[in-house]
Amino acid sequence: MKKEKIVCDLSPAAIGPYSQAIKADDLIFVSGQLPIDVKTGEMASTVEEQTRQSLTNIKNILETAGSNMNNVVKTTVLLKDINDFTKMNDVYATFFSGDAPARIAYQVVALPKGALVEIEAIAIK
Repeated sequence: MKKEKIVCDLSPAAIGPYSQAIKADDLIFVSGQLPIDVKTGEMASTVEEQTRQSLTNIKNILETAGSNMNNVVKTTVLLKDINDFTKMNDVYATFFSGDAPARIAYQVVALPKGALVEIEAIAIK
């Protein structure tokens, strides 16, 4: 198995001892993406805007790795408040055409940097 670190300048750098993504053969594992805008270093205030930014960060990383959102097979969505599920889901749906990936979404006590949402993904090349 060949393992390759993916580095994307269009998405925030890792803030700890982990990689933005790792490609292992034909699979791409994207680490949880906080909704940080790489241009400003800031996060938007609403869960809708944060969901859009987290998914945009994933999209950028996948494109750097030679893939795209249509190749996502599984996501994990972490929400600070599960009551934001519908708002998150409405934005999430705009990022996938055809068969949506498998997904789990759940509420957590807190997310890094006070984020409202964090999303990770697994895709094929």
